[in-house]
Amino acid sequence: MKSQPMASSHHESWNKGKLIGQKAPPSSRKSGAIRTRLQIAHKTRELALFNLAIDSKLRGCDLVTLRVGDISQGGRVLPRAFVIQQKTKRPVQFEITEQTRNAVTAWIDQAHLASSQFLFPSRISKSPHLSTRQYARIVESWVESIGLDSAPYGTHSMRRTKAKLISGKPKICARSSFCWVIRSWRIR
Repeated sequence: MKSQPMASSHHESWNKGKLIGQKAPPSSRKSGAIRTRLQIAHKTRELALFNLAIDSKLRGCDLVTLRVGDISQGGRVLPRAFVIQQKTKRPVQFEITEQTRNAVTAWIDQAHLASSQFLFPSRISKSPHLSTRQYARIVESWVESIGLDSAPYGTHSMRRTKAKLISGKPKICARSSFCWVIRSWRIR
């Protein structure tokens, strides 16, 4: 019995022509431009989300599930917060800058959020908080608002932004994604 050659069906991969791999963090100039656009447009929620994403270095799934009580106490946003990560189940502590505290306080006041509520509630009644997909769309809109192609940036870019702002070049340790090493430049 002769075997017949199989019909060749060419199937294009889903990521053909797309940037894959690690996404770049926005530079300080680009993040400043995004922050300024959000302030000018009076987008209180998005400004709070943007600033908190940079300060906390949290994954999108952890950022969108933050509750008001996780970062504030007695109506005051704390200078330091402590959160258990969903993926690793490990605790992470982060500093919340004054600029971010002001933005988050303005958002909490504007949205009339209680301590037990999600910090970024969904506008869809079925979902209790902003979805990670919606957060990704928001990040995309931030990048496009300053005239950049959104393809090289993503929600994970926000995690690396603060380290880049501090050191100029982030390096991830093998032990933990939150272990950032600040490299000093050597003169040869």
